[in-house]
Amino acid sequence: METQTGDIVLIHRKKEPVAYARVEEILADRKPGWWQIRMLILHPPAQEVTWILREEYIDGGDFTMGGDPVRLERLAPPLPALPVVEEPEPEPDGAAPQGKGGGKVVSLSRRRSKD
Repeated sequence: METQTGDIVLIHRKKEPVAYARVEEILADRKPGWWQIRMLILHPPAQEVTWILREEYIDGGDFTMGGDPVRLERLAPPLPALPVVEEPEPEPDGAAPQGKGGGKVVSLSRRRSKD
């Protein structure tokens, strides 16, 4: 099973995306070949649901609920945040220290108008 606890899925209904959900738990159902997937729907108002699905449905296969086509799309985890790079102290004339490129770096925060 590709989809795991903690994954974010996009729920499609009638071939349209309708809500995001976080997978809270996946447990084997008493019926062989079926799983109970507990999700937190991330659409106001947030609510918890438990669906009983086969593994292929949890991993993105098409199924129906109430006659409507439904599909779960597992989203890739977000990329790690970029490291924060601190700005060097400006030189007395307002320019940043010269680097290897020899270009002048001007702080935009100093140029902002003060309202």
